[in-house]
Amino acid sequence: MTLETSIHFFGVMVVAAPAVLLSMLGLSMLFGIPLSEKSTSRLTQSSVAIGLLAVLSILLLMLWNGDRHLPIEMGNWVSIQEQHFHFHLKFVFDRLSIPFTILTFVLCGTIGAFAKVYLHREPGYNRFFLLYSVFLLGMVVSSLAGTIETLFFGWELVGLSSALLIAYFHERQTPVINGHRVWSVYRIADAAFLVAALTMHHLTGGGDFDGLMGSGPWPEGVASIDPHAALVVGLLLLVAAAGKSGMVPFSGWLPRAMEGPTPSSAVFYGALSVHLGAYMLLRVSPLLDVSFPLRVCVIVMGAASALFGALTARVQTDVKSALAYASLTQVGIIVVEIGFGFHYLALIHIIGHALMRTLQLLRAPSLLKDYHTLEDAIGGHLPQTESIIRSPQRGGSPRLYRFCLERGHLDAMIDRFVVRPFEKTFLWTGEMERRWTRFLSGDRSPQVDQARWEHPSINPEPRETTTQRTATQPITTQKRMSATVLTSGQLSTRENSDA
Repeated sequence: MTLETSIHFFGVMVVAAPAVLLSMLGLSMLFGIPLSEKSTSRLTQSSVAIGLLAVLSILLLMLWNGDRHLPIEMGNWVSIQEQHFHFHLKFVFDRLSIPFTILTFVLCGTIGAFAKVYLHREPGYNRFFLLYSVFLLGMVVSSLAGTIETLFFGWELVGLSSALLIAYFHERQTPVINGHRVWSVYRIADAAFLVAALTMHHLTGGGDFDGLMGSGPWPEGVASIDPHAALVVGLLLLVAAAGKSGMVPFSGWLPRAMEGPTPSSAVFYGALSVHLGAYMLLRVSPLLDVSFPLRVCVIVMGAASALFGALTARVQTDVKSALAYASLTQVGIIVVEIGFGFHYLALIHIIGHALMRTLQLLRAPSLLKDYHTLEDAIGGHLPQTESIIRSPQRGGSPRLYRFCLERGHLDAMIDRFVVRPFEKTFLWTGEMERRWTRFLSGDRSPQVDQARWEHPSINPEPRETTTQRTATQPITTQKRMSATVLTSGQLSTRENSDA
């Protein structure tokens, strides 16, 4: 077996290991053949171990041969000649992708071992590991992506699994609402990512990162597009990174993401998923070298996110939300480092922060219990450090404290300036379509017009309609029924007292 054949074999194994895990877990649930907890755990451990050994083998072969950039072509999986579009699957092993892939396998293996005990006898045990395998495959594909289509494919797998795991406890309403909220924010980031990919195709004729970033191994590549085009593509990718990493103004989904199980919170929103946006900025870092305004935007967004996370984390009342905003602070600093061109420092910062935050989030459920045990042992309260954001009762600024406590009102701002205009536009276009359909069909049904006025976003104070006027009669009937029930209860009570 030659060196090239060995590298290609191990490269395929890195991606195939999580793909096989996903196939086995998915098919078993699809055909109604549930696996035991022991089988699921062994499959997960084997997949992670094979993938980790494969990527370590590639690293050793690259060090032995002195290579710094090894692409592995998988060919065009989708090709539309009329539209000049092709989905080119390509993976790249270099100084950026290999450390991040190793980090992914190490942390996912740790979380898999932790979840095996943490979710023991949980009804959704296999469902968790199915979504876990989707996330693992998405992270590996995103880390090794050599084309923007491949990166988008892995990006979507990560987003889908994250949103579904936030709604893991679907028997309660709040996790489902928060999962839907996170999924909506991801849609905004994905839309920006998709427009950037189409722009990149238009500029370079393909989605290959080598075509956009020029020749040379990372981070020494030189972008092959002009500064204005780099600014447009870079800003779109910056919006996508901000949505995926929870940076300002999309930070509101970070505490909502803590509704999921602790293992998923640790590996997704404290370690890997929250760093995926910063990782993408590192991958397209040659764009920053040819556009100074883009570099300034990256630094400003990173600094604003770091400052906002540092202030907001100090007024949170639960440990997981405080850790989420602490993660945002570090992600903001990492983005600032990327903006200043410290690529290796940012990569080392990502790895160190991901490891530390995973440990803290896994420790969080038992931390409070140990805290009370320690106070009982010493017979008093432990000393507390004074926060720089103090409540008004302690002499702090009411406005700053309220701003941090309300998490910057970012969710309300997005609802007002982004969600509501879109909703009104869609409802208006829907109404215009209905009117056009009625005009063509000659239908004069009054229910069609009433549906528009009954929607609170279009008309907060709907006028009284025929349906509402007729609804007063059942209310009267309901009052009579309630009175009947009350009378029956009084009679029943009276009968009991007589007895």
